[in-house]
Order: sequence, then structure tokens, then C-alpha cells
Amino acid sequence: MANKWIKHPLENRDALIKGWLKTLLEKEIVKGVVVPSLLPSGANAAQSLITDPAMLENTDPFAPVMAVSTAKIISKMTRLKPMEKPVAVLLRPCELRATIELTKLKQANLDNLLLIAMDCAGTFSVKTYTSLVQEGANFVEIERKLFAGEEDPLLRPVCQGCEWSVPDNCDITIAWHGLDESSFGLIAHTEKGEASLAEMEGEAWENGEEARAAAVEKWTNDKIAKRDAQFAELKERVSGVENLLKTYAACINCHNCMTVCPICFCKECFFDSAVFEFESDRFMDWSSARGNLRLPTDTLLFHIGRMNHMSTSCVACGMCQDACPNDIPVAQIFKMVGFNTQQRFDYVAGRSLDEPVPLADFREDELHEIGGE
Repeated sequence: MANKWIKHPLENRDALIKGWLKTLLEKEIVKGVVVPSLLPSGANAAQSLITDPAMLENTDPFAPVMAVSTAKIISKMTRLKPMEKPVAVLLRPCELRATIELTKLKQANLDNLLLIAMDCAGTFSVKTYTSLVQEGANFVEIERKLFAGEEDPLLRPVCQGCEWSVPDNCDITIAWHGLDESSFGLIAHTEKGEASLAEMEGEAWENGEEARAAAVEKWTNDKIAKRDAQFAELKERVSGVENLLKTYAACINCHNCMTVCPICFCKECFFDSAVFEFESDRFMDWSSARGNLRLPTDTLLFHIGRMNHMSTSCVACGMCQDACPNDIPVAQIFKMVGFNTQQRFDYVAGRSLDEPVPLADFREDELHEIGGE
């Protein structure tokens, strides 16, 4: 095998990963680790930058919840200046893809970052996760059932049909696919990843590539089938102006979906600008023309404008839907629009650092049916 493949008993996974990260800190292979830490309530987890090895005991590397996209955190940490000291970052695949996309958009820098991503069975909304913790849920068992193909309606909708939930564009993958239910694996994809795994002992994962490829193909095909079913149902619900108006009728123009989106990074947003500031007479004029003016105004324009702006880079992380106070299926809609847009350009957001974003890449042979020959 080109890179290092090792495996361990699944029952020891959390302790082994925390112990490995602790060793990386103690031996100063990295100076910090970005990993989910348990909040004081014990009922939730959020990403933390840990520099004290002892603090890793209070972490939960595999907590199936994303309070904030790690990509957004990495962008805040590295946009102005790359990390001077090496830092390990634990991500889920959608967070990894968003990080790569932001790097291509000059909003993040991967220098001195050790990217560790995991096979992902899906995540729960913050509220659902909190409820499950309070009920004493066994998340390892939930994860096992999900990887075995069982469905869980409590999973976030975009996770249920996520066809990009297996990472390989990282330094190290924490793997499930391709092993029996009693094991998990670690795969180094880069020299940096292989060097960090030198601190992790384990049984050699012999002939893992073939078994993993077959398992990943089956998993991905099942997810694609689920995604296509979701798209078909959603298209029927939102197609046409009237249906779209009904879908977004509960929007209060809070812009939460934009605020949490890792891809929305404009410092001056058109939809928060003076363009949408009007004198009182304008509101009266608009209302008088129809007898009724829906307030706040321009809610549908905001969503259509945002789709137009970021659909080429949407990674379907689902953060927008989690943030919506009125349960509008924005993530599912953005995913469907993003999928169709990216497919048109033969592009997948965050798939590769070497793949230029569509709006920065001119091709003479594209979109002739729109612009003519």
C-alpha cells in the first residue's frame, strides 16, 4: 500500500483517538488541536482549540452534531494569516469540503494544518442531539446501525441523502467502511499524515483498499438513491412561483441561514446594504398599489439571490436549515439547486484543491445554449 493503513478495536476508538491527539501535543508534533469539546451542561459539544493535552479528556471527537461548521472556524483562524504553528483539525466530510472550497476562494489557508476527517454516518441538529444526550442515547450503537444501512428519521435531512460522506482529500481518514463492525481504521493519505500516524500503533490493515472501495461504492450508491428520492419529492413541493412562495412564506428575513453558511463570506452583503433601506412613503406606495404589502419585504428575493451567489460552492452541510427558526427546508433546496448548478459545470464543491471554482474558470465550450455560439 502506498500509505499507512492500520486498524483498531472499535470499542477503544474514542480513547485511542484522544490518546493519539494527546501524544501529538505532548511530543509537539502539533501545537494545537481543533476538536469538539463537551460544554459545561454535558448535553452538547462545540469545537475548541486545545493546547493543553490534559484538556483532551473533556472532548468528544465523534459527537454527531455540528453547532458551527469547522470550515467557518478555520476561515476565521487563517484568513488573515496562515497558522505559524502546526495544528490538527478534526472535521466531518462536509466541513472538509467547505474548508477546501474556502481555501480556493482565498478565505482560508491550509498551511500548517493537519486535516483529519472521518467516515460520517450523519449528524443531528443541536436540539435533537441535546435531547438524545438527555435520554442517555448510545451514539456508538446509533452510528453502528447507520453504517449498517438502517435509517434514522432524526438525522438531519441533508445527512440522510449525503453522497459525499466519505473523505479522502485530507491527511488522515478515520475509517469505518471496509472493516467489520468491531473495528475502525486509520488511513494516511499524505506524508504529513503518515508522519503523525507514526505515533499510533495498530494492526496492519491488510488488503484494505479493495474491501474499502467496495464498501464505499455500496454506501455511496445507497445515499445517491436517497438523495434522488429527496430531490423528486422536493421538486414537486417547490416548483413554480406559487409553491416557492408557499415554501418561503414563513421566512422572517433573519438571515440566519446566511450567517451560519461557511461559504457566505462577503464582508459587505448586498442584502444587508443600504439598497434595502427605504423611506416610509415607499412602503405606503407599494401597499397602495396592491392593497397589501407582505412584511418584511424581499424575503424570496434574498433566498433566490443567495442561491445565485453561492450555489456553485454549496457543500450541502445543512447548517442553514439548522439555523432557520421556522423550519424552512432551506438546506434541501440549496442542495438541490447547488447539485444542478455544479453538475452543469462538471464540478463538485470542495472535491479537490486543483479543481478551479466555476466562476473563476472560463471554458470556450460551455453554456452555448444560453449565450449562443
